[in-house]
This record gives sequence, structure tokens and C-alpha cells, in this order.
Amino acid sequence: MYKNIYDFELKDIDGKLVKLSKFQGRVLLIVNVASQCGFTPQYSGLQKLYETYRDQGLSVLAFPCNDFGAQEPDADSVVKNFCEQKYRVTFDLFSKLSILGREKAPLYQCLYDYNLKSQGAGGLRSTLFKLIKWFLHRKKGVLAPRENEAEWNFHKFLVGKDGVPVASFLSEVAPDSQTLAKTIEEELRK
Repeated sequence: MYKNIYDFELKDIDGKLVKLSKFQGRVLLIVNVASQCGFTPQYSGLQKLYETYRDQGLSVLAFPCNDFGAQEPDADSVVKNFCEQKYRVTFDLFSKLSILGREKAPLYQCLYDYNLKSQGAGGLRSTLFKLIKWFLHRKKGVLAPRENEAEWNFHKFLVGKDGVPVASFLSEVAPDSQTLAKTIEEELRK
């Protein structure tokens, strides 16, 4: 198990290697994203969240991923253009990666190794979405994510200033949710 996420070096959306240690001392929101998902409008909310808290020490790191419903099939250059043109994204975008199965990026294995229980919207909506996700995974013949793994696009992991993951949020937890904002604010105060 890795000590923290600062041990990783990944390619940004332009193909340049980025040491995550450059974010040391900042609170990070790590999100797997996709351009053709029902949650794609969350890009706007992520941008607002970033603008609200960046000067207080929040960075948003977005990782395009095609693991869920094949909803991010395009190359990095297309993803970058989509994010910048449609959503005016200015937070950090990284190269597309896999977050499930044998091809899982080590960064995501590190996040999963902390065994964080995902916080969700709860209620009937969450239950129905969980059933839909299960059905989609079965229909495509893909194994469903294991416990503590991201369950769909726009799953969010919050990482403290020390590089250690502290919270996990299901896709249906919108960037403007009070729960997410409260948890971010608590981490920023530490």
C-alpha cells in the first residue's frame, strides 16, 4: 500500500508527466469523469467548486475514464477540447486511464486501499441507480466494482493536505451538495 497519493506521477491531458507531490499541502478532489454520461453536467459544478475554494487550498484533479458504459471513448485531445469549450474547465485534467479491473491505475488502487465507505444521496434514487449500475455491468459482461471502488463516472475522492484520502462520494453527490462542501471546508481548516 502506498503511503499517500504524492508518490504518484501521471500524465496530464497534454501528455506531460506531473508529480502529484506538486499538490502537497492542498486538499484534493479526485474525480473520474466522462463526456457522454448523465452526470457530465457536473463539470459545471466542479468548476464552480474549484473557483470557490481554490484560493483556500482546493485543487480538482479530473481523470477521464471509459470504464463505465463506454462513456469516454475519445482521445485526450478531444476530451480537453470538450471540457474547455463546453464547460470552461480550468482545473487539472489528466490523461484518460482505467480505474477498474486488471488495467486499474495504481493511483486508484491506492485510493481504494483506504477502504473508505462511499457517501451517497441515499433513499430511493440511490437504490434505483445502484440497480441500474448493476444491470449495466452485467449486460456488458463486466464485473461490477468491488466494495470501496468507484461505482460510476463522477465518483469523488477527497484527499487531505497530507495526501491521505479522507472521504469518498458516489456520483449522485453533486459538486454543490452541502455534504461535499462541508467535508471540503473541514479539510481546508486543518
